[in-house]
Amino acid sequence: MSSIAIGEFFKELSALLGSRIEVNTDIGKSYSGILKGFDRNTLSIVLAEAKDNQGNFYHRIFIRGEKINEIVKAEEPFDIKGLYLELQKIFPPGEVEFFEDSRIILVLKKVRVTEDGVEGEGPLADRIRQVYDKYILEQKTEK
Repeated sequence: MSSIAIGEFFKELSALLGSRIEVNTDIGKSYSGILKGFDRNTLSIVLAEAKDNQGNFYHRIFIRGEKINEIVKAEEPFDIKGLYLELQKIFPPGEVEFFEDSRIILVLKKVRVTEDGVEGEGPLADRIRQVYDKYILEQKTEK
């Protein structure tokens, strides 16, 4: 694998930190839990609040990288592009930018929006936060 591909691999794995994932092992066991960390050298991982396929619960479980067959993100990704489209309806053309690779929305070159929320203070950030909260609520009720 090229160094660029390796960098992208670890970028993607890092993006899963804090997310609920499923891990399938080479011995037929599977675990679901929150990815808390990983070792870049061995690809070993740490899951928090994990459950195995037999229903056993683990506060923390460490899984050696050599035992992992696959890692699957269990939750649906946040539709940040949909939020971007909503914000475009409110603000003048060109004032809402979307950086798809980094999954960041920038409004009026001042307020940054990610799937984790709105960064900033003041009336502009408060207005964007209202749109964000409404969008989140609508997404939850559609499911």
